[in-house]
Amino acid sequence: MTHTINAPVLNAPTGNRDRSPSAARRLLAIGASAGPLFLGLGVVQGLTREGFDFSRNAFSQLSLGDLGWVQTASFVLTGLLIAAAALGVRQTLDAGQAARWVPRLLGVFGASFMVNAVFRADAGAGFPVGTPQGPPAAISAQGAVHMASGLVGFLSLCVAFFFLARWFAARQERGWALACRLLPMGVLAGFMGSGVSVVAFTVGAGLGLMGLTAVTLRLALRPRPSNG
Repeated sequence: MTHTINAPVLNAPTGNRDRSPSAARRLLAIGASAGPLFLGLGVVQGLTREGFDFSRNAFSQLSLGDLGWVQTASFVLTGLLIAAAALGVRQTLDAGQAARWVPRLLGVFGASFMVNAVFRADAGAGFPVGTPQGPPAAISAQGAVHMASGLVGFLSLCVAFFFLARWFAARQERGWALACRLLPMGVLAGFMGSGVSVVAFTVGAGLGLMGLTAVTLRLALRPRPSNG
């Protein structure tokens, strides 16, 4: 006589679909606050700190001076929030190029804020108070790292938007696909215009941050397909 032993069958994880949707939504919601927090703190500081002029000074320069720790903390917290968004995106997107690359690219974007918390921008354009008007005579090594980190970070964000555009297009969300194609153009236009006006740079960076907020909120609120 043959005896059959029925052992319980353990299903191996199948990837993102087995992860808690509520946990992913929480991470996305947390990450969505990165842009409003960074920009909001920047505006408040710009309005209250002596010598700062939105038409001449970049938010990064707020990390200089006696109250520079506020902007430094803003860089760190924003980087952590973007990292949360990257984790939420990783748990939300299904298999494909976007699922593979968008979380990594957002991770680079978040890391760039951490780097900029350590390597500060150069003083210039009259800020902090007592600094000569006009650009600095020479860019310091610290300032060069700061600028390079910001450039790499925002380029990574732009590439992430292009991957997200393809992801949304494949799901017939044409409006979001179009937005994700246009956002990088706005960001890059702002960066290219920074040589003429710092306002262009600020607008471009703000567009990228708020675009990320909009996309993460969309992913958080997007209905999940049923597995049953």
